[in-house]
Amino acid sequence: MELLDKLKILADAAKYDVSCSSSGSNKKNKKDGLGNSCYSGICHSWADDGRCISLLKILFTNHCIYDCTYCINRVSNAVPRATFTPDELVDITINFYKRNYIEGLFLSSAVLKNPNYTMELMLEAVRKLREQENFNGYIHLKAIPGADNYLIERAGKYVDRMSVNIEFPSERSLKLLAPQKERETIIRPMSFISSKIIEGIEDKRKYKKAFDFVPAGQTTQLIVGATPDNDANILRLSEALYKRFSLKRVYYSAYVPVSSHPNLPSISAPPLVREHRLYQADWLLRFYGFNAHELLNETHQNFDIDLDPKCDWALRNIHLFPVEVNYADYELLLRIPGVGVKSARRIIASRRFGSLDYADLNKLGVVLKRARYFITCKGRYYGGINMDVHSIKEQLLINAKNSRSLDSGEQVSLFSLYPDLLSTGDKLSSITGEL
Repeated sequence: MELLDKLKILADAAKYDVSCSSSGSNKKNKKDGLGNSCYSGICHSWADDGRCISLLKILFTNHCIYDCTYCINRVSNAVPRATFTPDELVDITINFYKRNYIEGLFLSSAVLKNPNYTMELMLEAVRKLREQENFNGYIHLKAIPGADNYLIERAGKYVDRMSVNIEFPSERSLKLLAPQKERETIIRPMSFISSKIIEGIEDKRKYKKAFDFVPAGQTTQLIVGATPDNDANILRLSEALYKRFSLKRVYYSAYVPVSSHPNLPSISAPPLVREHRLYQADWLLRFYGFNAHELLNETHQNFDIDLDPKCDWALRNIHLFPVEVNYADYELLLRIPGVGVKSARRIIASRRFGSLDYADLNKLGVVLKRARYFITCKGRYYGGINMDVHSIKEQLLINAKNSRSLDSGEQVSLFSLYPDLLSTGDKLSSITGEL
């Protein structure tokens, strides 16, 4: 098979892995033009300093020994198959880099023959990139569950980030849709990578020449909407993974209906809005001091599709509001819908020089179309409606609808797959985390 044909097959097969952000663009080159932003095979990640890094996103192979009902690459599915050799993958990566198409590599794979065999091939590819080609770009490698720790440890010396897909929120769901996989074979490498990262940090403190083991940390991905698991179970799992393995990120992937099966839900489109709400809740866990039980519980097991999780929580705890912005501490400010991490810090800093007026809040980055219903400023309430759940929710929904109607011509494309469902503010919140 020609190398270009392999590239097309394996770049397309990688699009279902969301442990990075797709460019969302498909603008091809034209006569006398410069550049090409065709979406196939290109994704983006972000460095610690905020730089956006373009990555070659690709599978090493889509030949797979497993027959997971939800997966496009399952062994029983009749799709074009291809496998790179380590040298072919190295050649493609270096040539793309020299042409300034990419700055790094995102490498995942189906399981060819067995986990160790697949992991050895991927290890050989990243080893050659680093040692033979002196490639210093960013590399994100998907570890293969079931592979020996020895192979994972060796690979961790060459890559910046590793991840292991946990797939589903519960072992019951995994058995239902991927009966050949064991949850323990997924958790074990996650635990091993976490321990080796900690060990590497300690070694760096003692020895200047100690190697960096996965310096950008590890992530995971789970599928949303393929099983009956509710949002509360998903969020509790994410919270536990962050605490237990110090993950950098949990990625949520809305189930894409690529096949029909009695164990799969009958849906016509991925539950993208639900995925979006989980991402927003994830920000609240990591940066806003919330815990999973606060956001969802046994009596409220799923997020409101119409409202972001912070507004949803505030309406269920309306007795805590309104909050006086001139006296509330930092932790309480973060609980106010429309007040993000940056704006809360600005409020704390500005109050040292005097009391804040309502007009000052907009200058500090507070989203007043949400915050106004939950705050007072110098003792005055600016909501303009009764301080009750139904009135505030109705007004929030009206504001969101008006915002969507003004979205024509806006350039935010991260959630362009469903522009009529989310406002520009909602889309931006997924990038900035300001809720």
